[in-house]
Amino acid sequence: MVTVIDAIRAINPTAEVSVSAEDVNQIVWENGTVPIPKADIETKLAELQTAYDAEQYARDREKEYPTWQDQLDDIYHNGVDGWKATIKVTKDKYPKP
Repeated sequence: MVTVIDAIRAINPTAEVSVSAEDVNQIVWENGTVPIPKADIETKLAELQTAYDAEQYARDREKEYPTWQDQLDDIYHNGVDGWKATIKVTKDKYPKP
């Protein structure tokens, strides 16, 4: 999930802010940080959310892949082709968009 703070920091990495309830109308700009227009924050928030959503397949795969230790064991016992077959099941279940 992408937050309002993520969007603000993508625009201004040194921004000092606090946000209540993830609401762009409840931003407090601190220590002299120049406010960023609400429309710019909303645009960046949508952009970051789109990028985050596009990587869902990778997060889903990560949960289902065997541990690296189990993958090495699979290679040792079944060879690289056997390991590829094991991994392909997850890759096919969660294809790249």
